[in-house]
Amino acid sequence: MARYLKQGKDAEEVAQDDAKTRQTVEGILSDVEQRGDAAVRELSAKFDNWSPDAFRLSDREIESAMSKVAKRDLEDIKFAQAQVKNFAEKQKACLQDLEVETMPGVVLGHRNIPVNSVGCYVPGGKYPMVASAHMSVVTAKVAGVKRIVASAPPQDGGPHPAIVAAMHLGGADEILVLGGVQAVAAMALGTETVAPVDMLVGPGNMFVAEAKRQLYGRVGIDLFAGPTETLIVADDTADGELCATDLLGQAEHGPTSPAVLITTSEALAKDTLAEVDRLLDILPTADIARGAWETYGAVILCDSVDEMVAEADRLAYEHVTILTENPDYFLDNMTNYGALFLGARTTVSYGDKVIGTNHTLPTKRAARYTGGLWVGKFMKTCTYQKVLTDEASAEIGAYCSRLCMLEGFAGHAEQANVRVRRYGGRNVDYAAAAD
Repeated sequence: MARYLKQGKDAEEVAQDDAKTRQTVEGILSDVEQRGDAAVRELSAKFDNWSPDAFRLSDREIESAMSKVAKRDLEDIKFAQAQVKNFAEKQKACLQDLEVETMPGVVLGHRNIPVNSVGCYVPGGKYPMVASAHMSVVTAKVAGVKRIVASAPPQDGGPHPAIVAAMHLGGADEILVLGGVQAVAAMALGTETVAPVDMLVGPGNMFVAEAKRQLYGRVGIDLFAGPTETLIVADDTADGELCATDLLGQAEHGPTSPAVLITTSEALAKDTLAEVDRLLDILPTADIARGAWETYGAVILCDSVDEMVAEADRLAYEHVTILTENPDYFLDNMTNYGALFLGARTTVSYGDKVIGTNHTLPTKRAARYTGGLWVGKFMKTCTYQKVLTDEASAEIGAYCSRLCMLEGFAGHAEQANVRVRRYGGRNVDYAAAAD
């Protein structure tokens, strides 16, 4: 039976925090909806000390920002975007339009149609999340989205040059220097100067994630991507240094980022706890990582590999690193995860920054019912149908009429009946159709 050697906040405390976040976000969204640009400007000044003449960058401002990015950094951004683009293109190739004649004279099909406009949020705050521009903007571009708006908070009193470069090189049509809930609200609801989009994508803190949740329905969203979660699944073939490094490497995202170790080895668990303490004395981002680890960190000891699979699926975490003798066993048997990182040679930061898979992934157990952001999220699979012959329409109509009357839908039935009468001729049993 699985048991905790260390445990984070309980569910009741988390629920209380979530309730406070919901209330804050509701107020901000209502304010932006009612007052538009004025509200956005006040909120930006309040939270980011940022109130420029215009939040949207001009072509000249984009060029100016990009000129501040070192050549090597631009090359690295281009390399990462090439990996993301390549994988997205391969994924898109799997999405095939369909047309099939299901019975004589009846043709059914579907088309994969890109969303018309998307708002891509790129987190800033303490860390400029350059990679998030690749994941959202580049992938939307591959999907064929016609209008891509990208927004990121100001950094040190202005646009962050590398984020602007990544957005521009990725294919963004409009670049906003605007952060937090006010950015998401402006893109989704529209203001006097920002035309609304059809869909919101991108990760963010708990407030951004909650804003997307509340806006869902008015616009589409990719998924509920809140504070980063990381899970390490390890057996006695792993070592404490690697486990601790991978835990704290993600815990540095922020003080609400859960980091959990599941293991069958009590010795490894204790070694990892000791390594965490050692690393927290030397890690430059230790202050943030320590808060996340102390509040949301956990160590779970299991009796078997299968119990580790069950516990990992129960948690349904965003990032899951497998450091076991046979990592592919988890690939074959786990069902709930945002992304798997199999074996010691790979790590979550590869997926976060450069390897090519998308780093916008489900959190808070949403991995039970959805995967992460990918090219298919920007596309709608829309069906169509056409009946080519009189005989097919009359035959389908007879069945349809009877099934409509079974449910009491007389109007629906008459839609079928008129076609049976018109196209059936002598080959259809009208009485049967009208029964």
